[in-house]
Amino acid sequence: MGMASQTIADPAFPELQHRLLVLYDGRCGFCNRSIRWFLKRDALDQLRFAPSQSPVAAALLLRHGFDAVAPNTLIVVRNAGRPQETVMTRTAGVLAMLFSLPQPWSNLAIGLGVFPKPLRDAGYRLIAALRYRLAGRYATCPLPTAEERAKFLGI
Repeated sequence: MGMASQTIADPAFPELQHRLLVLYDGRCGFCNRSIRWFLKRDALDQLRFAPSQSPVAAALLLRHGFDAVAPNTLIVVRNAGRPQETVMTRTAGVLAMLFSLPQPWSNLAIGLGVFPKPLRDAGYRLIAALRYRLAGRYATCPLPTAEERAKFLGI
């Protein structure tokens, strides 16, 4: 089976075990820069990434009721493809990603977590509404570098 036809639940993705899967808008310049920021700081190797437009993400998005074409939010999945699979969106996903990083970033997650979720998510929605104006949009999802490729699924 080729990578394009695989889904998150396939055993061909053992690299997900105990790692967070981050689905992001691969065409969004702001999203891509954010993913690169997390890549540089993922010293504990806890994150894996896939553009939400990728075939690898399609079944997971549909399973959780998201628009498979444009879910319009960052989606972070814990235990992807397993019975205990859980999905976090918006700031809950960002906090989970920050918490998976080494210090001082995991402490930042704890600090940001004291703000009420509706307030955090309002800030997230504001940035999301402006993201294309802030950093542009790509015609296609940029490919990761050779060093980054191992952290991306289905690319």
